[in-house]
Amino acid sequence: MPSLGLLESLPEAARERALGWERHVREVETGQPGPGAAGPPRAEYDPQARTLAQREEAKAAELSAAGMPTSVVTVRRMRARYRREGVWGLVDHRATRPRSLLGCADERVVAALREVLEAGRERSSGTLGRLRVYTERLLAERYGEGVVPLPSSATFNRLVHALADGRGLLGSARQRRWRSARPAPPFVPTTVMTPGELVMMDSAVLDAFVVLDDGVVERPELTIALDVATRTICAAVLRAKGTRSVDAAQLLAQMMVPAPMRPGWAEALAMEHSVVPYERLLSVDARLEARRRGAVITPQTIVVDQGNVFVSSSFIAACESLGISVQPTPPGNGPAKGHVERTFSSINTLFAQHVAAYTGSHTGERGKDAEGEAVWTLAQLNDLLQEWIICGWQEREHDGLRHPMMPRCALSPNEMWAVLVAVCGYVPVPLGREDYIELMPLKRQKINDYGIRIDYRTYDHKVLNPYRNGRGRPGSAGVGTRGALFSWGTMVKWECFMVRSDFPGQVGQVIRVGCRPGGQRRTCRGCRPGPRSCRCR
Repeated sequence: MPSLGLLESLPEAARERALGWERHVREVETGQPGPGAAGPPRAEYDPQARTLAQREEAKAAELSAAGMPTSVVTVRRMRARYRREGVWGLVDHRATRPRSLLGCADERVVAALREVLEAGRERSSGTLGRLRVYTERLLAERYGEGVVPLPSSATFNRLVHALADGRGLLGSARQRRWRSARPAPPFVPTTVMTPGELVMMDSAVLDAFVVLDDGVVERPELTIALDVATRTICAAVLRAKGTRSVDAAQLLAQMMVPAPMRPGWAEALAMEHSVVPYERLLSVDARLEARRRGAVITPQTIVVDQGNVFVSSSFIAACESLGISVQPTPPGNGPAKGHVERTFSSINTLFAQHVAAYTGSHTGERGKDAEGEAVWTLAQLNDLLQEWIICGWQEREHDGLRHPMMPRCALSPNEMWAVLVAVCGYVPVPLGREDYIELMPLKRQKINDYGIRIDYRTYDHKVLNPYRNGRGRPGSAGVGTRGALFSWGTMVKWECFMVRSDFPGQVGQVIRVGCRPGGQRRTCRGCRPGPRSCRCR
């Protein structure tokens, strides 16, 4: 078969020369310059009247007369090449020789420059002049002063780009660190076939300012959980800077429990108006009634980085209690969880840049008075984010989501979840009282005369009297907090847990304070934590 693909890679002049030689060789051997040629052969190339040697001599004379000096030996050699390799054997292979980007540079200079570039991966960015000085110094140490001269500055700069371009050895320090953290190719894509098979969790600072409760303006921190199979943002928690393990544990609960519709949301955001098979799912899980759009995914494996929040004992214990395996990535290896890293970039471009007080991705893109434009509180921005995830992200076509039978059609996260649920099924995992308690972290805190104070709220009860100021048990009591959602603790043979509202504008309310001295349970209701001590009625 003719090597047509290889011929297309040749320069046009070399390709036309090879195809011209093919016509000449065919005419010498068959009398016709090509298959399907009309008319009788020319007299000097007629196989019935001329021998092969005579036809070769006639072709050499014809080419020489046309301005291309050719001998009979050359014609015979081209015939042999064509018989052995086809049209590719007629190519002038000087055009196919691989050319080195390094040219005729001294191998010692190339080796020294490559070593200097590799050593500078973790250093601050510098100029090409600094590379020249370091390379010259290294050559002097190895071979002696002036033994190996450096090329001119222009040649040296071309040599630097030939070695560094495409290898992550030039550019900003951040780009070089990111490139060095990548594994060596070939890359194996992450293949997941079921929702929840692989969920990536990470935190990043949002590119927008918010107004905190105390009037301070700062950028909040966003923690999300992304399902790789469907690209669904399973849960998102927006907090002031300093994400805690309690926020990571809250993500676990949000993922596995259908989220309710928030006040003021349009009815179109309800799950029953989504593309998911709502009626079939409702027959399996009654919790989906009057819930907002979005996938309900139970994670099997969670990929996290080496952040203190995700490797804390409370988060690991919460995952173990739910049967979830935790897979930490290598330190400083962002590409190991590239899906969630890319999602943060999409959130900034699709959502954050349309929010008042947008900061840009770095200070060079920030406006003159971005902080002065901040008007949204943390709770208000969180409401906007949750609504955007439902109607902006979950309904938007994602280029990485393709149906196996329709590879040209991009699907949205909700559509992909509906497709996979139809194949893999849906198993609801309800969380009970003990499960929520397991998700709460533990905090050691002394019970004082005024009770227990957590986040400027005071909780008190008469059953704490025997344990105030360390009485009844040496040391301090264990009390757990869960941000603005849960507070609980254990102490000897009694248990105290409190649940507070997380919706903006509502005062936190203690639902139950259950105490078990000596194994007996007493329940009191109606406590309202506030600026003053909260007493049971």
